[in-house]
Amino acid sequence: FYTGQVHRIGEVDQGTTALDWMPEERERGITITAAATTCPWRDCQINLIDTPGHVDFTAEVERSLRVLDGAIIVFCGVAGVQAQTETVWRQADKYKVPRLVFINKLDRVGSDASRVLGEVRRRLTPRAALVQIPFGSEGNFRGVVDLVEEQLCVFDVESKGARYETLPIPEELEGAARAAREDLLERLADSDEIFLESFVSGEFTPEGIRAAIRRATIGKGFVPVLCGASFRNVGVQKLLDAVCDYLPSPQDIPPVRGVEPEKGGEVERKPVLDEYVSALAFKLATDAHGSLVYLRTYSGTLKEGMALTNPGRRRKERINLIWRMHANDRERVTQIGPGEICAVTGLKFTVTGDTLCDTEHPVLLEPVHFPNTVIDMAVEPASNADRERVGEVLAQISREDPTFRRRFDSETGQMIISGMGELQLEVICNRMRREFNLNVQTGAPKVSYRETITRSAKGEGLHKKQTGGRGQYGHVVILVEPLREIPPELTLEEDPSLILFENELKGNDVPRQFVPAIEDGIRTAAASGPIAGYPMVRMRVKLLDGSAHEVDSSEVAFMAAGSLAFREAMRQAAPVLLEPIMKLEVVVVPEHMGDVLSDLNRRRVVIQGIEDRGNTKVISGSAPLVELFGYTTTLRSLTQGRGTASLEPQDFQPVPAQLAAALVKK
Repeated sequence: FYTGQVHRIGEVDQGTTALDWMPEERERGITITAAATTCPWRDCQINLIDTPGHVDFTAEVERSLRVLDGAIIVFCGVAGVQAQTETVWRQADKYKVPRLVFINKLDRVGSDASRVLGEVRRRLTPRAALVQIPFGSEGNFRGVVDLVEEQLCVFDVESKGARYETLPIPEELEGAARAAREDLLERLADSDEIFLESFVSGEFTPEGIRAAIRRATIGKGFVPVLCGASFRNVGVQKLLDAVCDYLPSPQDIPPVRGVEPEKGGEVERKPVLDEYVSALAFKLATDAHGSLVYLRTYSGTLKEGMALTNPGRRRKERINLIWRMHANDRERVTQIGPGEICAVTGLKFTVTGDTLCDTEHPVLLEPVHFPNTVIDMAVEPASNADRERVGEVLAQISREDPTFRRRFDSETGQMIISGMGELQLEVICNRMRREFNLNVQTGAPKVSYRETITRSAKGEGLHKKQTGGRGQYGHVVILVEPLREIPPELTLEEDPSLILFENELKGNDVPRQFVPAIEDGIRTAAASGPIAGYPMVRMRVKLLDGSAHEVDSSEVAFMAAGSLAFREAMRQAAPVLLEPIMKLEVVVVPEHMGDVLSDLNRRRVVIQGIEDRGNTKVISGSAPLVELFGYTTTLRSLTQGRGTASLEPQDFQPVPAQLAAALVKK
């Protein structure tokens, strides 16, 4: 609205927001899918992606942070740092994204910017400092004191914040402003050596302070903290100014690095127009007009009709049309430069995480990594006529959402869908009914368990068959070990199975060309564990020995031998069931603490801490996912609708023996 991109301000409560455009988003008042737009401010073009906050849709945050140069992380002035905020902060750290903090909702009862700043410093980073302090509090919040310019900005409510006046700092705020400014300058001097010289001499200007904040923010050594209240339209223009002043443009970040697909050497692509084209596909979407692939361009100029290559899939692609997106509206453009976000049509093979680049000068950029699913649900069409179409629709949704999985269970004859949480699967089922006119029935959600081993064991597999013609012969000896410590270069998000295969063969008893087949056989066998058929995880498999036949050995024979050796080792490795553990944060008022704690104890919750947050109590802990189905509904009942809870996947841990026995029997 302030940049002229739309002509009226949307309201979450009224379902009229510009970027939350899906019917499901407007009904629930939350963001479900990341939406992109472009807007001008001052002399800059801002490419904005609005991402969800709910952890069930963490893939939208993950892939957006992978392609963005800067981030604004929004905090509630009352709730402060929440569990899901820590997740987003870690994601921003992972992709080395410079960021601003915006403390929102300072017009609400119980809001406190200094308390939120303290939580940010304690739980996220000590390098954060206020560049503004609030003018007024709670219902009287009307503006901010700019600590860089040393002036007061009061926003006009009648004009929906479009007008604001600049005034001298009032006398009653001079002491607080002086103390906050000194804190800002001291922390800035610690973060920026150039500014340190000015700080020591006592000679600095607003321009010099802004330049120092920009350098320190882009260098990830400082986090500016701004204040506002979006519902009252207070502080938004100053936030836009901060984006232009402090966050990096594509020219401020190092050239993107990738791998040359054939030779394997590292290559760079600079963010300039005459460089070879490189772009990363970070999102797929389907709307009434067809399929769109969202791209972030890193180098060169992307043009309509351009022929490119997808080196990861060894496919040629052609760009038909290029669109600059404004949520679900689109504006056609003929070309896009480096650093921009766009959507294109005409791509047949490209999916999320793929690179598109110049055909003669290929480069493979780092893909986007997504966490593993933790919850399953059975989906069935109401009629047999829709059975084939259900599969097609689920395939389309899984292309759009990398954290959504689907598989057919041959034992039960059911289609099983998997995701990050109940809300994600509920939204997907509603989309099937609303967007695709499919009447589907759903079963109760089920936990996606895993299996692992608790001790080392050897296994020997011999696959030997002799028929009238050529026979089959493969002989393998392996050692399996529990993976008690995950190597630092791997994470559960990057390799959900975490089965490390190591070739320790000595001599030539097993020809090297059969080793990949042995690994394939082991991984195929590991997809179904010995206890209850759940996937095996977290183990190291060493290939120790084996033998081959000059004529009868083949890849098929060694694949079968690898599978047999793995199953033999499993019988001696004391396998156990693992269940997904969720990080839990519950916010309640003190009078309901007893009932809530009593309920949590019944759910096998390990309580790690209880702290005060304004007039509320925050209970943090961890609990098995199976115990938390429907918990938010129970919590509302226990607290008369005043309690809130947030969950996020944390880890997998062994199931208690008594419960494991019941699960296996079931």
